[in-house]
Amino acid sequence: MKILVIAAAGLALTVASAQAQMGGGRRQQQDSGQKADNKPKVDEKAYKAALERIPESKEKYDPWGGARPSEPAKKPK
Repeated sequence: MKILVIAAAGLALTVASAQAQMGGGRRQQQDSGQKADNKPKVDEKAYKAALERIPESKEKYDPWGGARPSEPAKKPK
């Protein structure tokens, strides 16, 4: 009988922690009537204008520049 009570208590604790992590599912039912489109609208004109304001780089970016020299070493003749 003790084993059955301990197993039931362990199961109850497991279910309670899982329900706390998932929120119980009640909140999703209440929010389903509300409009879910809260994302800001992206203006294509403003986006392209912002891209044009970014200055062009004069020299090419070398991500491995710190790991190796940018120009190979020249051999003396």
